[in-house]
Amino acid sequence: MASQLRLRSALALVTGAGSGIGRAVSVRLAGEGATVAACDLDGAAARETVRLLGGPGSEEEAPRGAHAAFQADVSEARAARRLLEQVQDCFSRPPSVVVSCAGITRDEFLLHMSEDDWDKVIAVNLKSIFLVTQAAAQALVSSGCHGSIINISSIVGKVGNVGQTNYAASKAGVIGLTQTAARELGRHGIRCNSVLPGFIKTPMTQKVPQKVLDKVTGMIPMGHMGDPEDVADVVTFLASEDSGYITGASVEVTGGLFM
Repeated sequence: MASQLRLRSALALVTGAGSGIGRAVSVRLAGEGATVAACDLDGAAARETVRLLGGPGSEEEAPRGAHAAFQADVSEARAARRLLEQVQDCFSRPPSVVVSCAGITRDEFLLHMSEDDWDKVIAVNLKSIFLVTQAAAQALVSSGCHGSIINISSIVGKVGNVGQTNYAASKAGVIGLTQTAARELGRHGIRCNSVLPGFIKTPMTQKVPQKVLDKVTGMIPMGHMGDPEDVADVVTFLASEDSGYITGASVEVTGGLFM
């Protein structure tokens, strides 16, 4: 059906594609017809995602229309720029959809948090989004192409969370960065939006003690945690022309938590 191929001409770059939300986003975008460039710090995980999509599994062997996997530490400026170069070399065009899903946690109370844990979370969760957004936007503007950039933030970036000063700050930064990018890039036909997941069943939330998960689940009006696919559905909408007049938005996917 046509509704299942809203992205049939799109090339989508997804960072953090090796697991969780990033993998679900990759699967959903491919299901809508997009060609996916799946990137992760763990190259084997990225290749596994591509295998699930039916692609060959590496950038060296990606025929036209096939998906490809890339390994990069997108918190490093040189690596982020090189990633965009590799994607363009591989597919002969810049990605028209860019989804930044890479993220980590290093939880600790403010009174005891180390500078290293602060710096690492800011680097992966915020700096990487700046670097990827900048490199992707430069590639799109240079080629005269329109695009949709979607950055994964978190509801924690809006309301905070005990033990997550670094994570909350990084995700709040993503919201502000995305809104500003939307203002600057709109005239180039590039839309920028952020998605704010709540508690989603991912490897990240698997680290949370069960008693905490039970308490949080009890606060969710819909009565259960979300699945990565719930976030992927929203990302796909924002990637498609169905959201063609939406930019600078922050869409919450929380089951009503903290509304």
